[in-house]
Amino acid sequence: MQPYEMSLARAAEEIRRRRLSPVELVDSVLERLERVEPQLAAYVTVTADRARESARAAERAVAGGRPHGPLHGVPMGLKDLIDVAGTATTASSRVRAGHRANRDSTVAARLTAAGAVLVGKTQTHEFAYGLTTPQTRNAWDPDRVAGGSSGGSAVAVAAGAATFALGTDTGGSIRVPSALNGVVGLKPTYGLVPRLGVTSLAWSLDHVGPITRTVEDAGLVLAALVGHDPRDPAGPAADARPDRRPADEADLTGLRVGVPVNHYFERVDPEVERAVRRAVEKLEALGARPVEVEIPMTRYIQATQWGLMVPEATAYHERSLRATPELYGADVRILLEAGELMSAGDYLRAQRARTLMRQEWARMLADVDVIAAPTVPLTAVRAGQESVTWPDGTVESVSDAYVRLSAPANITGVPSLSLPVGRDREGLPIGMQLLGRPRAEAVLLRVGHAYETVGPARETVVPERETVVPERETVVPARESAPFA
Repeated sequence: MQPYEMSLARAAEEIRRRRLSPVELVDSVLERLERVEPQLAAYVTVTADRARESARAAERAVAGGRPHGPLHGVPMGLKDLIDVAGTATTASSRVRAGHRANRDSTVAARLTAAGAVLVGKTQTHEFAYGLTTPQTRNAWDPDRVAGGSSGGSAVAVAAGAATFALGTDTGGSIRVPSALNGVVGLKPTYGLVPRLGVTSLAWSLDHVGPITRTVEDAGLVLAALVGHDPRDPAGPAADARPDRRPADEADLTGLRVGVPVNHYFERVDPEVERAVRRAVEKLEALGARPVEVEIPMTRYIQATQWGLMVPEATAYHERSLRATPELYGADVRILLEAGELMSAGDYLRAQRARTLMRQEWARMLADVDVIAAPTVPLTAVRAGQESVTWPDGTVESVSDAYVRLSAPANITGVPSLSLPVGRDREGLPIGMQLLGRPRAEAVLLRVGHAYETVGPARETVVPERETVVPERETVVPARESAPFA
Protein backbone atom coordinates (compact mmCIF):
# COMPACT_ATOMS: atom_id res chain seq x y z
CA MET A 1 0.00 0.00 0.00
CA GLN A 2 1.27 3.43 -0.95
CA PRO A 3 1.09 6.21 1.66
CA TYR A 4 -1.54 8.13 -0.34
CA GLU A 5 -3.84 5.09 -0.07
CA MET A 6 -3.83 5.05 3.73
CA SER A 7 -6.78 6.10 5.80
CA LEU A 8 -6.18 8.96 8.20
CA ALA A 9 -6.22 6.65 11.21
CA ARG A 10 -3.68 4.28 9.68
CA ALA A 11 -1.41 7.09 8.51
CA ALA A 12 -1.55 8.64 11.98
CA GLU A 13 -0.59 5.35 13.59
CA GLU A 14 2.30 4.84 11.16
CA ILE A 15 3.56 8.36 11.88
CA ARG A 16 3.20 7.85 15.62
CA ARG A 17 5.24 4.65 15.46
CA ARG A 18 7.77 6.40 13.18
CA ARG A 19 7.28 3.88 10.41
CA LEU A 20 6.15 6.70 8.11
CA SER A 21 7.27 10.30 8.07
CA PRO A 22 4.95 13.23 7.32
CA VAL A 23 7.27 14.15 4.45
CA GLU A 24 6.84 10.72 2.87
CA LEU A 25 3.06 10.92 3.26
CA VAL A 26 2.74 14.44 1.85
CA ASP A 27 5.09 13.69 -1.05
CA SER A 28 3.07 10.58 -1.89
CA VAL A 29 -0.22 12.52 -1.90
CA LEU A 30 1.26 15.37 -3.98
CA GLU A 31 2.64 12.91 -6.52
CA ARG A 32 -0.74 11.21 -6.74
CA LEU A 33 -2.43 14.60 -7.07
CA GLU A 34 -0.13 15.56 -9.92
CA ARG A 35 -1.04 12.35 -11.80
CA VAL A 36 -4.81 12.52 -11.45
CA GLU A 37 -5.57 16.24 -11.23
CA PRO A 38 -5.41 16.99 -15.00
CA GLN A 39 -8.20 14.46 -15.53
CA LEU A 40 -10.32 15.10 -12.42
CA ALA A 41 -9.97 18.86 -11.77
CA ALA A 42 -10.58 18.49 -8.05
CA TYR A 43 -8.49 21.51 -7.05
CA VAL A 44 -8.66 25.25 -7.66
CA THR A 45 -5.27 25.86 -6.03
CA VAL A 46 -2.48 23.44 -5.12
CA THR A 47 -0.21 24.66 -2.32
CA ALA A 48 2.62 22.19 -2.85
CA ASP A 49 5.46 24.34 -1.47
CA ARG A 50 3.50 25.19 1.65
CA ALA A 51 2.58 21.53 2.13
CA ARG A 52 6.17 20.33 1.92
CA GLU A 53 7.31 23.01 4.35
CA SER A 54 4.57 22.04 6.81
CA ALA A 55 5.45 18.36 6.41
CA ARG A 56 9.09 19.04 7.27
CA ALA A 57 8.02 20.99 10.35
CA ALA A 58 5.73 18.12 11.40
CA GLU A 59 8.53 15.63 10.90
CA ARG A 60 10.83 17.66 13.16
CA ALA A 61 8.15 17.88 15.83
CA VAL A 62 7.46 14.14 15.76
CA ALA A 63 11.19 13.36 15.86
CA GLY A 64 11.51 15.66 18.85
CA GLY A 65 8.72 13.87 20.71
CA ARG A 66 6.19 16.69 20.22
CA PRO A 67 3.35 15.18 18.16
CA HIS A 68 0.14 17.23 18.11
CA GLY A 69 -2.26 14.33 17.67
CA PRO A 70 -3.72 12.10 14.94
CA LEU A 71 -3.91 14.87 12.30
CA HIS A 72 -0.27 15.87 12.67
CA GLY A 73 1.44 15.69 9.29
CA VAL A 74 -1.67 14.46 7.47
CA PRO A 75 -2.50 16.08 4.07
CA MET A 76 -5.88 17.76 3.66
CA GLY A 77 -7.87 19.70 1.09
CA LEU A 78 -10.16 22.57 2.02
CA LYS A 79 -13.21 23.50 -0.01
CA ASP A 80 -12.57 26.84 -1.64
CA LEU A 81 -15.16 28.60 0.50
CA ILE A 82 -12.92 28.24 3.56
CA ASP A 83 -10.51 31.09 4.25
CA VAL A 84 -6.80 30.43 4.69
CA ALA A 85 -4.70 33.53 5.38
CA GLY A 86 -2.78 34.71 2.32
CA THR A 87 -4.52 32.25 0.01
CA ALA A 88 -7.27 32.92 -2.51
CA THR A 89 -10.84 31.99 -1.63
CA THR A 90 -12.39 31.91 -5.09
CA ALA A 91 -15.63 30.01 -4.42
CA SER A 92 -14.89 28.68 -7.93
CA SER A 93 -16.24 31.94 -9.34
CA ARG A 94 -14.95 34.80 -11.46
CA VAL A 95 -16.69 37.11 -8.99
CA ARG A 96 -13.87 36.39 -6.54
CA ALA A 97 -10.97 36.98 -8.95
CA GLY A 98 -8.04 38.48 -7.06
CA HIS A 99 -9.52 37.86 -3.62
CA ARG A 100 -7.18 36.74 -0.84
CA ALA A 101 -8.12 35.97 2.74
CA ASN A 102 -6.66 38.18 5.45
CA ARG A 103 -6.92 35.56 8.18
CA ASP A 104 -7.70 31.92 8.74
CA SER A 105 -11.23 30.71 9.20
CA THR A 106 -11.85 29.08 12.57
CA VAL A 107 -11.82 25.58 11.08
CA ALA A 108 -8.60 26.18 9.12
CA ALA A 109 -6.93 27.56 12.23
CA ARG A 110 -8.02 24.57 14.30
CA LEU A 111 -6.80 22.05 11.74
CA THR A 112 -3.48 23.85 11.42
CA ALA A 113 -3.13 23.81 15.21
CA ALA A 114 -3.78 20.06 15.09
CA GLY A 115 -0.89 19.71 12.63
CA ALA A 116 -2.84 18.97 9.43
CA VAL A 117 -1.06 19.89 6.19
CA LEU A 118 -2.88 21.89 3.52
CA VAL A 119 -2.22 20.60 0.00
CA GLY A 120 -4.77 22.82 -1.72
CA LYS A 121 -8.20 24.41 -2.06
CA THR A 122 -10.80 22.18 -3.68
CA GLN A 123 -13.40 23.01 -6.31
CA THR A 124 -17.00 23.82 -5.45
CA HIS A 125 -20.09 24.40 -7.51
CA GLU A 126 -19.96 28.18 -7.89
CA PHE A 127 -20.59 29.71 -4.45
CA ALA A 128 -21.84 26.25 -3.39
CA TYR A 129 -25.09 26.94 -5.26
CA GLY A 130 -25.54 23.61 -7.04
CA LEU A 131 -25.40 19.84 -6.71
CA THR A 132 -23.03 18.81 -9.53
CA THR A 133 -19.71 20.79 -9.45
CA PRO A 134 -19.62 20.70 -13.27
CA GLN A 135 -15.92 21.53 -13.62
CA THR A 136 -14.91 18.44 -11.61
CA ARG A 137 -15.21 14.81 -12.72
CA ASN A 138 -16.43 11.83 -10.76
CA ALA A 139 -13.53 9.79 -9.38
CA TRP A 140 -15.09 6.49 -10.53
CA ASP A 141 -16.27 7.54 -13.99
CA PRO A 142 -15.01 10.80 -15.51
CA ASP A 143 -18.03 11.00 -17.79
CA ARG A 144 -20.29 11.43 -14.76
CA VAL A 145 -20.91 14.26 -12.31
CA ALA A 146 -18.87 14.59 -9.16
CA GLY A 147 -21.84 15.78 -7.14
CA GLY A 148 -21.87 19.05 -5.30
CA SER A 149 -21.31 21.42 -4.07
CA SER A 150 -18.26 19.92 -2.33
CA GLY A 151 -17.38 17.90 -5.41
CA GLY A 152 -13.68 18.74 -5.40
CA SER A 153 -13.25 17.66 -1.78
CA ALA A 154 -15.00 14.31 -2.31
CA VAL A 155 -13.13 13.55 -5.53
CA ALA A 156 -9.76 14.46 -3.98
CA VAL A 157 -10.34 12.08 -1.06
CA ALA A 158 -11.70 9.29 -3.27
CA ALA A 159 -8.77 9.56 -5.69
CA GLY A 160 -6.03 9.73 -3.05
CA ALA A 161 -5.22 13.38 -3.76
CA ALA A 162 -5.95 14.23 -0.10
CA THR A 163 -6.15 12.04 2.99
CA PHE A 164 -9.16 14.02 4.17
CA ALA A 165 -10.96 17.22 3.23
CA LEU A 166 -13.54 19.66 4.48
CA GLY A 167 -16.76 20.50 2.71
CA THR A 168 -19.84 22.57 3.41
CA ASP A 169 -23.43 21.39 3.38
CA THR A 170 -26.51 23.60 2.88
CA GLY A 171 -28.82 21.07 1.27
CA GLY A 172 -26.63 17.99 0.96
CA SER A 173 -23.35 19.37 -0.36
CA ILE A 174 -21.11 17.18 1.81
CA ARG A 175 -23.21 14.03 1.62
CA VAL A 176 -24.22 14.09 -2.06
CA PRO A 177 -20.66 14.10 -3.53
CA SER A 178 -19.49 11.71 -0.82
CA ALA A 179 -22.18 9.21 -1.83
CA LEU A 180 -21.48 9.64 -5.55
CA ASN A 181 -17.72 9.11 -5.07
CA GLY A 182 -17.79 6.32 -2.50
CA VAL A 183 -16.40 8.16 0.54
CA VAL A 184 -17.67 9.15 3.98
CA GLY A 185 -19.24 12.56 4.53
CA LEU A 186 -20.46 13.98 7.85
CA LYS A 187 -22.80 16.95 8.19
CA PRO A 188 -22.68 17.75 11.91
CA THR A 189 -25.45 19.27 14.00
CA TYR A 190 -26.18 22.84 12.97
CA GLY A 191 -23.82 25.21 14.78
CA LEU A 192 -21.54 22.50 16.21
CA VAL A 193 -18.66 23.45 13.89
CA PRO A 194 -17.92 27.20 13.68
CA ARG A 195 -18.40 28.87 10.29
CA LEU A 196 -16.46 32.09 10.83
CA GLY A 197 -14.38 32.71 7.72
CA VAL A 198 -16.45 30.36 5.54
CA THR A 199 -18.28 31.88 2.57
CA SER A 200 -22.00 31.51 3.16
CA LEU A 201 -24.66 30.18 0.84
CA ALA A 202 -27.62 30.38 3.26
CA TRP A 203 -26.66 31.21 6.83
CA SER A 204 -29.48 29.31 8.56
CA LEU A 205 -28.76 26.09 6.64
CA ASP A 206 -24.95 26.11 6.25
CA HIS A 207 -22.78 23.47 7.92
CA VAL A 208 -19.05 22.61 7.76
CA GLY A 209 -17.87 19.02 8.09
CA PRO A 210 -15.32 16.36 7.12
CA ILE A 211 -15.06 14.14 4.06
CA THR A 212 -12.93 11.05 4.69
CA ARG A 213 -12.39 7.45 3.60
CA THR A 214 -13.64 5.83 6.79
CA VAL A 215 -16.08 6.62 9.58
CA GLU A 216 -13.26 6.49 12.13
CA ASP A 217 -11.43 9.16 10.13
CA ALA A 218 -14.52 11.38 10.18
CA GLY A 219 -14.57 11.19 13.97
CA LEU A 220 -10.89 12.14 14.19
CA VAL A 221 -11.40 15.23 12.04
CA LEU A 222 -14.60 16.26 13.79
CA ALA A 223 -12.85 16.15 17.17
CA ALA A 224 -10.45 18.84 15.93
CA LEU A 225 -13.25 21.04 14.59
CA VAL A 226 -15.84 21.21 17.38
CA GLY A 227 -15.81 23.73 20.15
CA HIS A 228 -17.30 27.08 21.05
CA ASP A 229 -16.35 30.15 19.03
CA PRO A 230 -17.98 33.28 20.45
CA ARG A 231 -17.76 34.96 17.04
CA ASP A 232 -20.18 32.44 15.51
CA PRO A 233 -23.74 33.32 16.58
CA ALA A 234 -25.04 29.92 15.47
CA GLY A 235 -22.64 28.00 17.68
CA PRO A 236 -23.31 26.31 21.04
CA ALA A 237 -23.47 28.57 24.07
CA ALA A 238 -20.64 26.74 25.83
CA ASP A 239 -17.57 24.78 24.84
CA ALA A 240 -18.15 21.03 24.57
CA ARG A 241 -15.68 18.51 23.19
CA PRO A 242 -17.11 15.03 23.74
CA ASP A 243 -15.19 12.09 22.33
CA ARG A 244 -16.21 11.84 18.68
CA ARG A 245 -14.27 8.67 17.87
CA PRO A 246 -16.44 5.60 17.33
CA ALA A 247 -16.06 2.68 19.67
CA ASP A 248 -14.03 -0.22 18.32
CA GLU A 249 -16.67 -2.80 19.18
CA ALA A 250 -19.34 -3.60 16.60
CA ASP A 251 -22.09 -4.75 18.99
CA LEU A 252 -25.27 -2.73 18.35
CA THR A 253 -27.51 -4.71 20.69
CA GLY A 254 -30.52 -2.68 21.72
CA LEU A 255 -29.93 0.16 19.27
CA ARG A 256 -33.10 1.19 17.41
CA VAL A 257 -32.71 1.90 13.69
CA GLY A 258 -35.55 3.82 12.14
CA VAL A 259 -36.47 2.62 8.65
CA PRO A 260 -38.67 5.18 6.85
CA VAL A 261 -41.96 3.98 5.37
CA ASN A 262 -42.32 7.16 3.31
CA HIS A 263 -40.24 9.77 1.47
CA TYR A 264 -36.78 8.21 1.64
CA PHE A 265 -37.61 5.14 -0.45
CA GLU A 266 -39.97 6.88 -2.87
CA ARG A 267 -38.66 7.55 -6.39
CA VAL A 268 -35.40 5.76 -5.61
CA ASP A 269 -33.43 3.59 -8.02
CA PRO A 270 -34.06 -0.10 -7.18
CA GLU A 271 -30.34 -0.84 -6.90
CA VAL A 272 -29.93 1.98 -4.39
CA GLU A 273 -32.88 0.77 -2.35
CA ARG A 274 -31.63 -2.82 -2.30
CA ALA A 275 -28.15 -1.77 -1.19
CA VAL A 276 -29.48 0.36 1.66
CA ARG A 277 -31.94 -2.28 2.85
CA ARG A 278 -29.12 -4.87 2.81
CA ALA A 279 -27.05 -2.47 4.91
CA VAL A 280 -29.90 -2.22 7.42
CA GLU A 281 -30.01 -6.01 7.57
CA LYS A 282 -26.30 -6.01 8.41
CA LEU A 283 -26.97 -3.57 11.25
CA GLU A 284 -29.72 -5.90 12.45
CA ALA A 285 -27.25 -8.79 12.39
CA LEU A 286 -25.04 -6.74 14.71
CA GLY A 287 -27.88 -6.49 17.23
CA ALA A 288 -29.76 -3.39 16.10
CA ARG A 289 -33.55 -3.45 16.05
CA PRO A 290 -35.29 -2.03 12.96
CA VAL A 291 -38.28 0.21 13.71
CA GLU A 292 -40.57 1.59 11.03
CA VAL A 293 -40.90 5.37 11.18
CA GLU A 294 -43.02 7.85 9.26
CA ILE A 295 -41.20 10.99 8.16
CA PRO A 296 -43.31 14.03 9.09
CA MET A 297 -44.32 16.94 6.86
CA THR A 298 -42.74 15.52 3.71
CA ARG A 299 -44.93 17.59 1.37
CA TYR A 300 -43.30 20.75 2.75
CA ILE A 301 -39.63 19.71 2.46
CA GLN A 302 -38.85 21.12 -0.98
CA ALA A 303 -40.77 24.37 -0.47
CA THR A 304 -39.16 24.94 2.93
CA GLN A 305 -35.63 24.23 1.70
CA TRP A 306 -35.92 26.57 -1.27
CA GLY A 307 -37.97 29.10 0.70
CA LEU A 308 -35.09 29.49 3.15
CA MET A 309 -32.07 29.04 0.90
CA VAL A 310 -32.98 31.19 -2.10
CA PRO A 311 -33.70 34.51 -0.32
CA GLU A 312 -30.76 34.06 2.07
CA ALA A 313 -28.37 33.42 -0.83
CA THR A 314 -29.71 36.41 -2.75
CA ALA A 315 -29.30 38.66 0.28
CA TYR A 316 -25.66 37.58 0.61
CA HIS A 317 -24.92 38.34 -3.05
CA GLU A 318 -27.05 41.47 -3.38
CA ARG A 319 -24.25 43.97 -4.02
CA SER A 320 -22.09 41.89 -6.36
CA LEU A 321 -25.14 40.63 -8.27
CA ARG A 322 -26.11 44.20 -9.07
CA ALA A 323 -22.55 45.35 -9.78
CA THR A 324 -21.21 42.46 -11.88
CA PRO A 325 -24.00 40.02 -12.82
CA GLU A 326 -22.10 38.92 -15.93
CA LEU A 327 -19.39 37.32 -13.78
CA TYR A 328 -21.75 34.68 -12.40
CA GLY A 329 -22.45 31.42 -14.17
CA ALA A 330 -25.87 31.36 -15.78
CA ASP A 331 -27.32 28.72 -13.45
CA VAL A 332 -26.28 30.57 -10.30
CA ARG A 333 -27.28 33.99 -11.60
CA ILE A 334 -30.79 32.77 -12.41
CA LEU A 335 -31.23 31.42 -8.89
CA LEU A 336 -29.93 34.61 -7.33
CA GLU A 337 -32.24 36.74 -9.48
CA ALA A 338 -35.17 34.48 -8.56
CA GLY A 339 -34.50 35.25 -4.93
CA GLU A 340 -35.25 38.90 -5.54
CA LEU A 341 -38.81 37.92 -6.50
CA MET A 342 -39.54 36.12 -3.23
CA SER A 343 -41.55 38.06 -0.66
CA ALA A 344 -40.91 38.47 3.04
CA GLY A 345 -44.13 36.50 3.59
CA ASP A 346 -42.72 33.52 1.64
CA TYR A 347 -39.57 33.58 3.76
CA LEU A 348 -41.50 33.81 7.02
CA ARG A 349 -43.75 30.91 6.01
CA ALA A 350 -40.64 28.83 5.34
CA GLN A 351 -39.33 29.78 8.78
CA ARG A 352 -42.59 28.68 10.41
CA ALA A 353 -42.55 25.41 8.48
CA ARG A 354 -39.00 24.73 9.66
CA THR A 355 -40.00 25.31 13.29
CA LEU A 356 -42.85 22.83 12.98
CA MET A 357 -40.65 20.34 11.14
CA ARG A 358 -38.00 20.48 13.85
CA GLN A 359 -40.64 19.79 16.49
CA GLU A 360 -42.03 16.80 14.58
CA TRP A 361 -38.56 15.38 13.91
CA ALA A 362 -37.74 15.64 17.61
CA ARG A 363 -40.83 13.57 18.42
CA MET A 364 -39.91 11.00 15.78
CA LEU A 365 -36.29 10.73 16.94
CA ALA A 366 -37.42 10.15 20.53
CA ASP A 367 -38.49 6.66 19.42
CA VAL A 368 -35.31 5.63 17.56
CA ASP A 369 -31.55 6.14 17.95
CA VAL A 370 -30.77 6.63 14.25
CA ILE A 371 -32.61 6.67 10.95
CA ALA A 372 -31.12 4.77 8.00
CA ALA A 373 -31.97 5.86 4.47
CA PRO A 374 -30.45 6.40 1.02
CA THR A 375 -28.22 9.46 0.78
CA VAL A 376 -29.31 10.14 -2.80
CA PRO A 377 -31.98 8.39 -4.86
CA LEU A 378 -29.67 7.49 -7.75
CA THR A 379 -25.97 7.13 -8.46
CA ALA A 380 -23.91 9.64 -10.44
CA VAL A 381 -25.61 10.72 -13.67
CA ARG A 382 -23.73 11.51 -16.84
CA ALA A 383 -22.31 14.99 -17.19
CA GLY A 384 -24.81 17.25 -18.89
CA GLN A 385 -27.88 15.22 -17.92
CA GLU A 386 -30.49 17.67 -16.67
CA SER A 387 -33.38 15.47 -15.54
CA VAL A 388 -34.40 11.98 -14.52
CA THR A 389 -37.68 10.25 -15.38
CA TRP A 390 -39.00 7.85 -12.75
CA PRO A 391 -41.08 4.73 -13.52
CA ASP A 392 -44.28 6.49 -12.40
CA GLY A 393 -43.72 9.12 -15.09
CA THR A 394 -42.48 11.83 -12.73
CA VAL A 395 -39.79 14.01 -14.30
CA GLU A 396 -37.38 15.55 -11.81
CA SER A 397 -34.36 17.77 -12.33
CA VAL A 398 -31.07 16.18 -11.33
CA SER A 399 -30.51 18.87 -8.69
CA ASP A 400 -33.96 18.33 -7.18
CA ALA A 401 -33.37 14.57 -7.13
CA TYR A 402 -30.04 14.86 -5.37
CA VAL A 403 -31.24 17.37 -2.76
CA ARG A 404 -34.56 15.65 -2.03
CA LEU A 405 -33.27 13.12 0.51
CA SER A 406 -30.56 15.27 2.06
CA ALA A 407 -32.48 18.53 2.64
CA PRO A 408 -34.42 17.40 5.75
CA ALA A 409 -31.23 17.26 7.81
CA ASN A 410 -30.40 20.85 6.86
CA ILE A 411 -33.89 22.14 7.58
CA THR A 412 -34.01 20.45 10.99
CA GLY A 413 -30.29 20.83 11.77
CA VAL A 414 -29.87 17.17 12.82
CA PRO A 415 -26.55 15.42 12.11
CA SER A 416 -26.27 13.12 9.11
CA LEU A 417 -23.50 10.70 8.14
CA SER A 418 -23.19 9.29 4.61
CA LEU A 419 -21.15 6.14 4.06
CA PRO A 420 -20.66 3.75 1.12
CA VAL A 421 -22.77 0.58 1.13
CA GLY A 422 -21.96 -0.93 -2.24
CA ARG A 423 -21.94 -0.22 -5.97
CA ASP A 424 -24.46 -0.56 -8.76
CA ARG A 425 -24.14 -2.75 -11.83
CA GLU A 426 -22.02 -0.07 -13.54
CA GLY A 427 -19.60 0.07 -10.63
CA LEU A 428 -20.82 3.41 -9.29
CA PRO A 429 -20.89 3.94 -5.51
CA ILE A 430 -24.12 3.85 -3.48
CA GLY A 431 -24.41 5.77 -0.21
CA MET A 432 -26.53 5.32 2.91
CA GLN A 433 -27.11 8.16 5.35
CA LEU A 434 -27.60 7.81 9.08
CA LEU A 435 -29.53 10.63 10.75
CA GLY A 436 -29.71 11.20 14.50
CA ARG A 437 -30.65 13.52 17.29
CA PRO A 438 -28.94 16.91 17.62
CA ARG A 439 -25.39 16.61 18.98
CA ALA A 440 -25.55 12.80 18.77
CA GLU A 441 -22.68 12.49 16.29
CA ALA A 442 -21.08 9.85 18.51
CA VAL A 443 -24.06 7.55 17.93
CA LEU A 444 -23.91 7.98 14.15
CA LEU A 445 -20.17 7.32 14.17
CA ARG A 446 -20.65 4.22 16.31
CA VAL A 447 -23.25 2.78 13.95
CA GLY A 448 -21.33 3.71 10.80
CA HIS A 449 -18.11 2.24 12.16
CA ALA A 450 -19.91 -0.96 13.14
CA TYR A 451 -21.29 -1.27 9.61
CA GLU A 452 -17.80 -0.85 8.15
CA THR A 453 -16.65 -3.94 10.07
CA VAL A 454 -19.15 -6.11 8.18
CA GLY A 455 -19.85 -4.06 5.04
CA PRO A 456 -18.62 -4.92 1.56
CA ALA A 457 -14.88 -4.79 1.03
CA ARG A 458 -13.84 -1.74 -0.93
CA GLU A 459 -10.68 -0.09 -2.18
CA THR A 460 -9.12 2.57 0.01
CA VAL A 461 -8.90 4.84 -3.03
CA VAL A 462 -10.22 4.57 -6.56
CA PRO A 463 -7.82 2.41 -8.61
CA GLU A 464 -5.69 4.56 -10.89
CA ARG A 465 -6.85 2.72 -13.98
CA GLU A 466 -10.31 4.14 -13.29
CA THR A 467 -9.23 7.71 -12.61
CA VAL A 468 -6.67 8.40 -15.32
CA VAL A 469 -8.42 8.88 -18.67
CA PRO A 470 -7.74 10.87 -21.82
CA GLU A 471 -8.13 14.58 -21.12
CA ARG A 472 -11.18 16.29 -22.55
CA GLU A 473 -11.40 19.87 -23.73
CA THR A 474 -14.06 20.64 -21.12
CA VAL A 475 -11.66 20.09 -18.23
CA VAL A 476 -10.29 23.24 -16.61
CA PRO A 477 -6.82 22.34 -15.28
CA ALA A 478 -5.94 23.36 -11.74
CA ARG A 479 -3.35 26.09 -11.41
CA GLU A 480 -1.98 28.27 -8.66
CA SER A 481 -4.59 30.71 -7.34
CA ALA A 482 -6.77 30.58 -10.47
CA PRO A 483 -10.49 31.38 -10.15
CA PHE A 484 -12.94 29.48 -12.31
CA ALA A 485 -16.59 30.04 -13.02
